[in-house]
Amino acid sequence: MDFITTYLDQHGYLVLFFALLLELLALPIPGEVVMGYAGYLVYQGRLNWFLSILVAGLGSSIGMTISYWIGFKLGSPFFEKHGHRIHLGPERLQKVSQWFTTYGNKVIMIAYYIPGVRHITGYFSGITQIPFRSYVLFAYGGAFIWVSIFISLGKILGPQWEQFHGAVKKYLVIAGIIAAIVIGIIYVIKKYKTQIKESTMVWINKGIHLFHTQRRTGVFIVGILVITLGFVLLMIGMIQDFLANEFVDFNEIVVLLVPLIFDENWEPLMVILFNVGMQKVLIAITIVTFLFILWKGRNKLLESLFLLITIVGGELYEEILRRFFHQISPNHVKQTEPISYSFPSEQSLMAFVIYGFFIYILVRHINRVRVQTGVAIGAVILFLLMAISRVYFEIQLPSDIVAGYVFGGLWLSMSILLLESFRLMRVVAKR
Repeated sequence: MDFITTYLDQHGYLVLFFALLLELLALPIPGEVVMGYAGYLVYQGRLNWFLSILVAGLGSSIGMTISYWIGFKLGSPFFEKHGHRIHLGPERLQKVSQWFTTYGNKVIMIAYYIPGVRHITGYFSGITQIPFRSYVLFAYGGAFIWVSIFISLGKILGPQWEQFHGAVKKYLVIAGIIAAIVIGIIYVIKKYKTQIKESTMVWINKGIHLFHTQRRTGVFIVGILVITLGFVLLMIGMIQDFLANEFVDFNEIVVLLVPLIFDENWEPLMVILFNVGMQKVLIAITIVTFLFILWKGRNKLLESLFLLITIVGGELYEEILRRFFHQISPNHVKQTEPISYSFPSEQSLMAFVIYGFFIYILVRHINRVRVQTGVAIGAVILFLLMAISRVYFEIQLPSDIVAGYVFGGLWLSMSILLLESFRLMRVVAKR
């Protein structure tokens, strides 16, 4: 690695171009390290940020183009016989084939973030004779996004780029896999849209016949159940990471990146976002939610009761959680003085619960799809910015905030699921 960075110091763009070109021909060159170091040189003013991304993107694109045409011309028999020489033997071909079968051509963009996959994606695309126009769209687009991320991270991290490179790479791999799964689900839904729609309608009709209720309520319950299961899986993962004390790298990276991305000019906005999660504002949102229920609610008493249960129960829930995790913490030390139980974050958990219930009431009682979509997207952005503001002012650790959202999401989704179940039973009882 040292000789590559030495050449990069001396020849800059030329080495950046050929290093990425050769890596995507399956040569053992650490592309992310090269790009990270190039970003560090941008930080020092020795390279231009835009030119670095352009050169790196062109090198990656040409490498992907050459590997595609090699695979296209030589075909599967050649690689089955000689592919092991460039880590493209029958087993690896089968593995990549499964990725393409599951996720479609979009895996080309995701593959850049998965070591061992990006090096052979071009060859495999050519072997399977994916239409070149379709291949270029995903390969070139993915290449420029990939290089932009790593060069920009190197520029932002500056002298600390090497220290955090491994952790950043790990989280990008995880994000890449999650994105691949999401894309795969979308791909399957689009490909089998008709079959899924027909099966869903049959299932819903059976549910209507069984419970004598409206289709909207049945679909809503199924959606909330899926979300609840998702939060359960996230919670399990966070508990495992907490017990293994694996949040250190994540916290250090986020704490380092936030002030680098959001300088002092962002402070007025950060103050507003921070105050949005304060207790007084949360009380105001609770009152607004109650008034909206009185105005628009279909089951006013039931929804008001569950608003109370969700918030009061949420307070008890988060207190029990924080005390429990303090006791089992790998860094726990018994003290006689009062201590702060920070995992999961109390403020983040209750903000997620209170804002989440308000958003649920809006989505449940406003039938306009555009409004529902806008509210959902706005909520995601709001929660993200609130989390950033707490890190910006060094109030809480990023892992505590994320844990607050995850555990709060579980409590919220379980409360809504129970509410919808009671709503459903009331409809059945009336009939």
